Amino acid sequence: MEEVNQTVVSEFIILGLCNSWELQAFLLLIFSSLYLITILGNIFIVLLITADLHLHSPMYFLLANLSFIDFCLSSVITPKMITDFLKENKTISFGGCMCQIFFGHFFGGGEMILLVSMANDRYVAICKPLHYSSIMDRQKCTGLVMTSWIIGFVHSISQLALIIKLPFCGPRELDSFFCDIPLVIRLACMDTYSLEMLINADSGVLATICFILLLLSYFYILLTVRLHSKEGASKALSTCTAHITVVVLFFGPCIFIYLWPLHITWVDKFLAVFYAVITPVLNPAIYTLRNKEIKNAIQRLRC
Repeated sequence: MEEVNQTVVSEFIILGLCNSWELQAFLLLIFSSLYLITILGNIFIVLLITADLHLHSPMYFLLANLSFIDFCLSSVITPKMITDFLKENKTISFGGCMCQIFFGHFFGGGEMILLVSMANDRYVAICKPLHYSSIMDRQKCTGLVMTSWIIGFVHSISQLALIIKLPFCGPRELDSFFCDIPLVIRLACMDTYSLEMLINADSGVLATICFILLLLSYFYILLTVRLHSKEGASKALSTCTAHITVVVLFFGPCIFIYLWPLHITWVDKFLAVFYAVITPVLNPAIYTLRNKEIKNAIQRLRC
């Protein structure tokens, strides 16, 4: 009994997205390009906001932190996935798997809270413009960012603490392209049903609460602007629609994977790709390329 309770699996086998070499070569090109765009785009945004004094406001301070988290989140999963396209035998060490789980939930949880903070910033700016400077001062913004990091860390470490001591002594194949808790926990040599429900509820409830808060913020923004100006409502609707698109693409997969798991392999892989690869690419495009002040900052940079 003592031997069974020890972790004897030193590595996991990753089955990846597909078995076809031709398709893997195509995906290698696609995901390498997306990752390069993600890294360059998010680094550029952070540097631009830091260097341009016109962008030293709460909105862009939060945006710079979002870009940094996207840079980190994409780097947790995508590089390993890209290099695995070149390998016939795809494996990841037990320690590497635990690191993917920890940092994936750390940055993912932090991004959820930061997106709520950004929606709150827009709500205050549009619905309470006269009090904006007193409510969203630098100290408040720093506190919001620190809160996102702290909640992300607490969420991640609580998840990791529940699975790292589980006995892994038998099957070691993960039918995915990265390590995630719902897949890893099923490989444990014990009945994990109750633990799986607890872990899924932890991540699912966090994602659902943040998602509802975001939708409420954007709803009140649109309602406030509509009551004051039809032209403003049209502009706000355009902006909020773009932001909500990112929110749905980020939170939707998280909610389905954790709170309402389908246990359909190809669906889980598809949702995970959106969560880990696509969303970090969309954030720079939607939050910056449509932004007039960012465009002006780029023009000033050229001059």
